[in-house]
Amino acid sequence: MLTRLEKAQQKWGGSHSVIDKWLTERQELLVLFCRIAGFSPYEKKDHALPDQLQIQNFCQILMDYLSAGHFEVYDDIAKACEEKGPESQKLANALYPRISETTDVALDFNDKYAEVDSDDLLDEFDKDLSVLGEALELRFELEDELIDNLYSNHTS
Repeated sequence: MLTRLEKAQQKWGGSHSVIDKWLTERQELLVLFCRIAGFSPYEKKDHALPDQLQIQNFCQILMDYLSAGHFEVYDDIAKACEEKGPESQKLANALYPRISETTDVALDFNDKYAEVDSDDLLDEFDKDLSVLGEALELRFELEDELIDNLYSNHTS
């Protein structure tokens, strides 16, 4: 996922301020995801669950990222696709429902863990985080396809 992000930043960075901000939020989300998943090379632990504050911070960034997509970036892309032709609009219409499915997975994760109490048992956390990771990977792929279509076929 981090490699995909780096490629996206190299390819589309600087082309639109909304997309730059969104990719920066994606980077922050991925860093926090890796940290709570225990992938950080800086913290060598015996697979301890993240603390309550880490989970809450991650959930907040996750919601910020989803909101930016749905209320800023997708609107810009949809308008551009409408203006640029039926093929782009067709692609957008095909991808948005699939992106929405990943939103549902992320919202479920947030609902379950955003207000988790430090005394709560997190027996399903690893499984739920894995499911979320797969959904995010698909989401980033779909979002990148939208952005790539827009910039590959429609920038002047």
